[in-house]
Amino acid sequence: MDAVREKCMKTLQNESINPVSSIDFDVNGKVHSLSFEYIIDTYMQASEESRLVFLSALQKAVDAKEMGIEKFFEGMGQLLLMSHLSDKFQ
Repeated sequence: MDAVREKCMKTLQNESINPVSSIDFDVNGKVHSLSFEYIIDTYMQASEESRLVFLSALQKAVDAKEMGIEKFFEGMGQLLLMSHLSDKFQ
């Protein structure tokens, strides 16, 4: 397993968050669900530098209690979903 992915998963575990927990996004009346694990795995397909940026941002979300991990994953999930949907319409 990739070390960066492992650290992301350990961070979730330390915060008592189940990686298969999902976030629902409503796009034009259609609900799309993305699990925390799916979001992590998708970002882990990027370059090493991008994976480290993701991990760093995740750790900052943990430290910034007011932002929280769920808000972090909502934002990252929205980016993935928008990217995926825009690819479908090109």
